[in-house]
Amino acid sequence: MPKPVSTQYRSGFVAVVGRPNVGKSTLLNALLGHKVAIVSNKPQTTRNTIQCVLTLEGAQIVFLDTPGLHKPLHKLGEYMVKSAFHALEDVDLVLWLVEMGRWTPVEEHVLGELAGVHQPVILVANKADQVAPEEQEAFLHEVAGRRDFATVLGVSALEGTHLPELVEAIVDRLEEGPQYYPEDWITDHPERFVIAEFIREELLTRTEEEIPHSIAVDVDEIKEDPEKNLMRIRATIYVERESQKGIVIGKRGKMLKEVGTGARMQIEGLLGVRVYLDLWVKVKKDWRNKPGALREFGYE
Repeated sequence: MPKPVSTQYRSGFVAVVGRPNVGKSTLLNALLGHKVAIVSNKPQTTRNTIQCVLTLEGAQIVFLDTPGLHKPLHKLGEYMVKSAFHALEDVDLVLWLVEMGRWTPVEEHVLGELAGVHQPVILVANKADQVAPEEQEAFLHEVAGRRDFATVLGVSALEGTHLPELVEAIVDRLEEGPQYYPEDWITDHPERFVIAEFIREELLTRTEEEIPHSIAVDVDEIKEDPEKNLMRIRATIYVERESQKGIVIGKRGKMLKEVGTGARMQIEGLLGVRVYLDLWVKVKKDWRNKPGALREFGYE
């Protein structure tokens, strides 16, 4: 049960929406000061609605990092878009991320979808570090007239520009409420999910074209080894075709070894202990179009 707090305490749920690759995960990681969402230059990196928590002295913000809004090409894509809009149903505030200086047909589509949303919407133009100040001002002025926004703000998640102002703008629009989560919580996802995401991120950064979206990761076992003072983790990487399996493993296992090394370092940072990571690669044909496989990998 949420613990009772003073009447001055504010809290609420904030959905973060926007098209793929505008920096939603980068923004949340920067706001929280911890890595809870994977970051990649590949679109549609986020597949689940990730709930993460920012606890301040007088407020608690619960963020829902939604999958990027796009035109789905398969069952997984349909799930991702459905998940994104479902996140808007029970929130107190919507944070809509766009790219500074760039307004695309996807933004027009999202604008239409948000027409029926009655919660306050804060428009955040990210990647301000890539646009000249006078162009930023013109862009913010232009987009501010597209609907009745709670506020419009330019930020750089990468450089941390105007993030304190963004947090202040969010808190100002939350109502008085309880502290929903303990102070040391940053995400409601289990360790298995975060570990699988770290492995998937390492794969995303090293593979090209269709491979990233053909990958799913399932953590089979997490086991303590007190004698060697380490954590043993076994995980399986699933791809859709035999040719993709060869790419993921790499020549003489080089790709898989690099993925394992990078993921292990991230997992050790998360768990605070030494990790032995055992990775396997298997083929599950056309899994993105099979509801059973989507449920198995936690997407439904």
